Amino acid sequence: MFKKLRTVIYHVDDLQKAKSWYEALTGIKPYFDEAFYVGFDINGCELGLDPDLSNIKHGNNSITYWSVDDIQAAIEKANILGAEIISPVQNVGGTIEVAIIKDPFQNQIGLITGA
Repeated sequence: MFKKLRTVIYHVDDLQKAKSWYEALTGIKPYFDEAFYVGFDINGCELGLDPDLSNIKHGNNSITYWSVDDIQAAIEKANILGAEIISPVQNVGGTIEVAIIKDPFQNQIGLITGA
């Protein structure tokens, strides 16, 4: 049933700060930038920022893992930008490594590298 990851939406309490933070983290400017939603195209996957916090409770309800080439460099950059390391890099088999960070807006973000 599932074909591929298409859209990940993070709910944020400060859209402008979140937009700047994700621009700095990804090096990509949003292709859609409105007061009600900011969208980034990350290699064909939508990373959306939504300021509507109706019925939203901060937490770790699910984790989406973003593929990165260098997981240590990605964590270091995120950390410099104010992310918190929730789960440090761990090998989960073969060359696959994962880690989880929390952005300044309380969203948990998974990072994954390897084959």
